Amino acid sequence: MEKVSIIIPFYNCPYVDQAIESALQQTYPNIEIIIVNDGSTQYTDKVKKYSEKIKYIEKENGGTATALNLGIKHATGDYFSWLSSDDIYHPEKIANQLSFMRETQANAVYSPVIFIDSKSKPTSQSTGVYYSDKSLFLSLLLTGCFINGCSVLLKMDVFSKVGLFDKSFPYAHDYDLWMRVVQHYDFQYINEPLVFYRVHANMGTKKHVDVINEEIRRIQGKYRNVLLRMISDERKNKN
Repeated sequence: MEKVSIIIPFYNCPYVDQAIESALQQTYPNIEIIIVNDGSTQYTDKVKKYSEKIKYIEKENGGTATALNLGIKHATGDYFSWLSSDDIYHPEKIANQLSFMRETQANAVYSPVIFIDSKSKPTSQSTGVYYSDKSLFLSLLLTGCFINGCSVLLKMDVFSKVGLFDKSFPYAHDYDLWMRVVQHYDFQYINEPLVFYRVHANMGTKKHVDVINEEIRRIQGKYRNVLLRMISDERKNKN
């Protein structure tokens, strides 16, 4: 049975135990859970109580990309799944996505999410965007990152082809990675909300909006020409 590595980067997050519990409650049995403590000084007690059920790695603070990369290097799974320490997986997240990937022979899949608040109460319906038309998909991706990182399941081999997360993008490293993935693989979409995405006052996307927007502009400039060529080729092939 194929193994899935769930990697949870952790930095001073009070919700980390909820994330770990949701990983432990996955219905798919062959998983490993890797917690990468990115220099936390708070809430480490919430992690260490799970020491017999997880792999626990400590490092100096370097950002989410560095924590994910370290987790990937220590992973033994055939598939990679990222869980932010303030988010929650649906119990069927891994099972349903992996079954879908096997059926479609996909290398990468993502899903919609449901937004939750600081008390884990849902605040939205299922939220996600996907176009089966590849030229439309690429055009949309060039305008912004609509793929929630924690909703993704990737074959671990993908990293051998495209490289790891780029630590020079502390906040938009996921967007940068998807830009590299789409040059070699198609993202498939399973239209089930399998991640509960927490919106709260201390989340990075609220605290670092200006930096994130600058990183997005850099990434769009970095990959614009190659994606435009891909879009053009897709449209030619359809005609």
